[in-house]
Amino acid sequence: MAAFCLSHASRRLRIPPFSYSLARSLFDPSSLASLTDPKCSVPHCKPPVHLRTLEPKYRLIDDFRFTYSKYDRCNLNISIATISTSSGMAKGTNSGLDGGSKVEQSWIDLYLPQAVQPYARLARLDKPIGTWLLAWPCMWSITLAASPGSLPDIKMLSLFGCGALLLRGAGCTVNDLLDHDIDSKVERTKLRPVASGLLTPFQGLSFLGCQLLLGLGILLQLNNYSRVLGASSLLLVFSYPLMKRLTFWPQAYLGLTFNWGALLGWAAVKGDLDPTVVLPLYVSGVFWTLVYDTIYAHQDKEDDLKVGVKSTALRFGDLTKNWVSGFGIICINSLAISGFNADIGVHFLLLLWTGWPFYPFLMAAAGQLAWQIWAVDLSNRADCNRKFVSNKWFGAIIFTGILFGKMTS
Repeated sequence: MAAFCLSHASRRLRIPPFSYSLARSLFDPSSLASLTDPKCSVPHCKPPVHLRTLEPKYRLIDDFRFTYSKYDRCNLNISIATISTSSGMAKGTNSGLDGGSKVEQSWIDLYLPQAVQPYARLARLDKPIGTWLLAWPCMWSITLAASPGSLPDIKMLSLFGCGALLLRGAGCTVNDLLDHDIDSKVERTKLRPVASGLLTPFQGLSFLGCQLLLGLGILLQLNNYSRVLGASSLLLVFSYPLMKRLTFWPQAYLGLTFNWGALLGWAAVKGDLDPTVVLPLYVSGVFWTLVYDTIYAHQDKEDDLKVGVKSTALRFGDLTKNWVSGFGIICINSLAISGFNADIGVHFLLLLWTGWPFYPFLMAAAGQLAWQIWAVDLSNRADCNRKFVSNKWFGAIIFTGILFGKMTS
């Protein structure tokens, strides 16, 4: 009897024959695939359905805890209690386990309350490049309008900086509300708050109202001429998202929208417009936008073809670099004309020292633009995005050239 009890106890304490492979799977990510393989090599043992259906690209999990709920000779039940990945995805966001793209971790996940995070993503606060691209033409114009030998109006620079942040966010909200059906079919945009269902259209519309009210508060601090001119840009902001359905040139329409600050900045300082200065500046901004947004559009060209969305990337195809090279040349020449008419380059042409810094900076900006066009790999999404983001430096170089040109005029 004692022998029988001892034998029974030893069988209960004996390590199951599958425990080594289980432990190895749980602590060695490279072997997790074998655990989740539907064709399990252990007789009569198959993993539960929720593990078997995981896609291969999500089998490598950075950090997890598990509960080992039940084991017998012919059945293995494993339940995963908690899975926390290093992607920093907050609760309530799409984790990517359904086959979607992962939401990259940003300062929004670290510092903002969970309830606010979808709205911050809707306004693209985690991607400031759009704000920079909207703000630079405003800064160029305000600096050109400054008196010779003087710094630009700091108050105006601050107001337009805040305005660019708000207007860009409002534009993104409008875009996401109108395009949520398209965004849900595009890999890069399928996790946007409205497209993924984190926010309802009504919530997005309410948020848009708040953004426009704040923008109105900034606009009311400008002169009457600027208020009318600024309000007229809303027509472009609201109609831009529709252009990709109607024409292969939505990037040109975006250029008209994004560079309205080239007109508005001068008007806010001077109270009127000088066409000889602001029109070439506006044209340069439009063609600059055609360069960077065509490069940006190459990220989505495959998805755009599937859903029927149009872009200059699809229009130009293999001739894209030829087209954007021409746009870049027009951009630089228009900037030179604007600087000349604003008297920050004429003295250089007369071989006098005053006003000379503008042209070396303009040449440096031309080099940066040429580098983008020459070096970009249009078949590589990541490289297209890197070249697109680098345009903040193009804007900074032009601003510095105008600033030094004005200070030495």
